[in-house]
Amino acid sequence: MNIFDDCIDKIKKILIELSEKKIIVLPETFNSINAEIPPLQFDYDISTNVAMVLSKINKKSPLDLAELLSKEIKKNDPLIDVIVVAKPGFINIKFKPIFWTNFIKQIINYPKTFGINNKEKKYNYLIEFVSANPTGPLHVGHCRGAVLGDVISNILSFNNHKVTKEYYVNDYGNQIINFTKSVYYRIREILFKDPFPINNPDLYPGDYLVDFANTIINSNKELAFDNFDKIFERLNELSIIEALTLIKKNLKSLGIIHDNFVSEKQLVLNKEVEKVVDFLKEQNFLYKGKIKAPIKINDDKWVEREQLLFKSTEFGDDKDRALQKSDGTWSYFASDVAYHKNKLDRNFDFLINILGADHAGYIKRISSSVDALSKKKKKLICKVSQLVKLIKDNKPYKMSKRKGDYITVDDLVEEVGKDATRFIMLNRSSDVELDFNFDSVKEKSKDNPLYYVQYCYARISSVYRHLNRDINSKVEVKDFKFEYSREEIKILRKISEWPKCIEQASNKLEPHRIPIYLYELASEFHSYWNLGKDEPEKRFINKQKNISDDKLIFLKSIANVVKSGMDIIGVETPEKM
Repeated sequence: MNIFDDCIDKIKKILIELSEKKIIVLPETFNSINAEIPPLQFDYDISTNVAMVLSKINKKSPLDLAELLSKEIKKNDPLIDVIVVAKPGFINIKFKPIFWTNFIKQIINYPKTFGINNKEKKYNYLIEFVSANPTGPLHVGHCRGAVLGDVISNILSFNNHKVTKEYYVNDYGNQIINFTKSVYYRIREILFKDPFPINNPDLYPGDYLVDFANTIINSNKELAFDNFDKIFERLNELSIIEALTLIKKNLKSLGIIHDNFVSEKQLVLNKEVEKVVDFLKEQNFLYKGKIKAPIKINDDKWVEREQLLFKSTEFGDDKDRALQKSDGTWSYFASDVAYHKNKLDRNFDFLINILGADHAGYIKRISSSVDALSKKKKKLICKVSQLVKLIKDNKPYKMSKRKGDYITVDDLVEEVGKDATRFIMLNRSSDVELDFNFDSVKEKSKDNPLYYVQYCYARISSVYRHLNRDINSKVEVKDFKFEYSREEIKILRKISEWPKCIEQASNKLEPHRIPIYLYELASEFHSYWNLGKDEPEKRFINKQKNISDDKLIFLKSIANVVKSGMDIIGVETPEKM
């Protein structure tokens, strides 16, 4: 039940009737008409801007039009108690208590579908996220994007879209050759006591390579490690397997499981780069040319060479991009274009890429290629995950580690847990930097949003436990005749915003809206719970050590929404704390 959509639908019907009677003129669309919960200082249940939207086309002041429309709205809805006009033309509505009784009945009877937008068209999404090079463990820099991609997937799935979660494995090129060499030298170090060339800047020095090397040695007794070139192909394959095994373990510790892992190397071996180049040539999107020096590079040191270029400027990019280097090898961008052609060929409605802050400059070129490949159908959406700063004792925090010169996902999860990691990573919009404060995360107070929301659910569970009832069981009520107080209706208003929260989070791909909403709902609940300390009649458990059906249903409605939201975020809702 979406009370805002219902309100707008009723208003649209009234507007059409008034238009047919030649009383008002309608705009081309109703898209600008909205319904919201008004600010707290206005004690009303819902507010609409319809009079201001229609004012100009009807050549009437918003206030005069609001007076006219408010009378029609009240006349057509018996559940409205009071309707008033507020400057500059808002129509504020307060419902009769029975409205909220009917509302809570709906969300109790249909708990699993409350919040889902059944009116919108459903799509098939491919979400690519993390996609870190398979050369070692995931670090904190990957963590925020990983959680962002996973929760966007969960939101879309909750809203009944079809979602595939994918990881693009960059297992081709010089970095992978150097990674394989690093494993080889670690193996030589173990077997033959050869010193690892620690001063070679191209190699990976992390201690995790020792683990990779030992596993490869113990599982492949038949292999000889006396010549790198001879063993490269097999060792490369084994090293990538070890890296991906570790990465999947890191992701699992965050509660993340991808549906697909797509190999760049396989795309190259399957000639998919050549195929996409041929396709772009046929469309006249390629030419031989020279690229000017990038802004940050001295012109004197830049040598212009003829290269195969993609006409990305025709699709909004600031310059054309090289697909082939002067030595004839394919650029990284060429493989990426081939990968996106592979995505498009799988017939998804939309492709979503979650990119790190250091890849923000890559958006224009890859978007241009997808526009060219899809004939400007605008199928690609890129979301950037900004940097995370770890804070402890009010200063930047560096944890001890054995993985290399960075902090790993496992380090972070071990320090604060999966739930805190996921919840706090979503606590701000992904397009702004995030401070991850270890001190706040461990507090048992309102300053720790995760604790505050979990404590809300635990408090409700304690009431059910007192009655020897399971918080997860369905509450059976035959006759809904409850009349809720204004304090309770204030919380029900907040619950009514859940479908709007889901709709905005889904349409705008902004998962931070969910933890923020849950925190606000939990705050409303804790404030109401605390009223019982001074006013016994407002306690959930009465003097007879029992609880009325209306209070039980009221608590259940809050618990359902909290559980639903926390499930989407991928965080536990403990029944005891």
